[in-house]
Amino acid sequence: MTMTDPVRHPNGLTVLEAIFWSNCPSRYDLVTRTRFSKSKVGSIVGDLIDEELIEEGSVQDSSGGRRPTGLQLHRNLGYAIGIDLGVTSVTVTVSDVNFQVVASSTTETDVRVGPGPVLAIISRSIDQLLKEQTIRRSQILGIGMGVPGPVEFHTGLLINPPLMPNWEGFNLREYFAESHSAPVFVDNDVNVMALGELHHRRSNGDSDGNENMIVVNLGTGIGAGIIVRGEVYRGADGAAGDIGHVSIDPQGPRCHCGNTGCIEALAGAPNIVREAVAAAEQGISTILQDLVSTKGQLTLSDVSLAARQGDPAANHVIQTAGSRVGQVLASLVNFFNPSHLLLDGPVAYMGPLMLASIRQSVYARSLPLSTRKLHIDYTQLGTRSGARGSTALAIHQALKQRLSQ
Repeated sequence: MTMTDPVRHPNGLTVLEAIFWSNCPSRYDLVTRTRFSKSKVGSIVGDLIDEELIEEGSVQDSSGGRRPTGLQLHRNLGYAIGIDLGVTSVTVTVSDVNFQVVASSTTETDVRVGPGPVLAIISRSIDQLLKEQTIRRSQILGIGMGVPGPVEFHTGLLINPPLMPNWEGFNLREYFAESHSAPVFVDNDVNVMALGELHHRRSNGDSDGNENMIVVNLGTGIGAGIIVRGEVYRGADGAAGDIGHVSIDPQGPRCHCGNTGCIEALAGAPNIVREAVAAAEQGISTILQDLVSTKGQLTLSDVSLAARQGDPAANHVIQTAGSRVGQVLASLVNFFNPSHLLLDGPVAYMGPLMLASIRQSVYARSLPLSTRKLHIDYTQLGTRSGARGSTALAIHQALKQRLSQ
């Protein structure tokens, strides 16, 4: 058997995919998930083990009879580097191919300063983490990266990213290729978050493999990652889910993209803070006023704190933002009819009032049939979805690329 056999033989690739999306499945589990016969699964598994693509893992609990042995990706495949780049920070993670994190670091940065300074920080972080774990670059299977802007997925190029004006057309793959031989895969940050959440749910047995859900990131920017029938949906060129630039008020403030009244301009973190500052300056909120006089400025955390203390102005700001987000999400629900709307990002975690306001707006504006089975909640991974997703992107795409060569 050669390295290309699993791809040339669709059944082999199917088994390998089932192992990737599962948490150490047994041969019996693979029979259930692939619907292949026991003999076929046994034969394919034997070939994949011989080729050191998979290996036997831990012995599992028995439901009757001999205890089954789990299967996992082979440790000799190496490690994955996941890069979760946000507007104000970047998290770099080094994991083995079975998603065990061996090293991680988070550094404050600002993508608006351009690729040079930001990528220098990322490169230093990668070098430091690999050095600490004595991992050679030749051991890296793949690099996955999520960025806060539109990405042409098949090329990895950023295309006119509103929050990253100096990154237009920058080739991230070429940049990392100068120092790494491993393949590099780049996607929009919310697609990566959705991928991370999907992998987490499947590996925990919380999904049926045919998911229809939307992951929404609420922060400085606003975007959605769309899962259709268990796969990330990117659209024709990679721009699907860029809901931050849906206009809900033509007379509203100008957005980074050049349009007016975009939901990102009205419900993103910067505008929430601006509205809270305005309330303080107008004397509407003594709590916000005191925070401004003490600190000289306000942050999203300050607005959350004031709301928890019962400040009416802070509660109004949060409730208004949540209602605006829900207005856009209701349109998505009516159009797509997902089973789950999962929220993430610093704005989503401002408190229960934000979640309640989004829910109320969505349910009030959506058709009853669209919301009959709809769950609106936070992602299970929380702030770790981007790191998990960038790792999953690296491993999944690198394996597919390696096996197709």
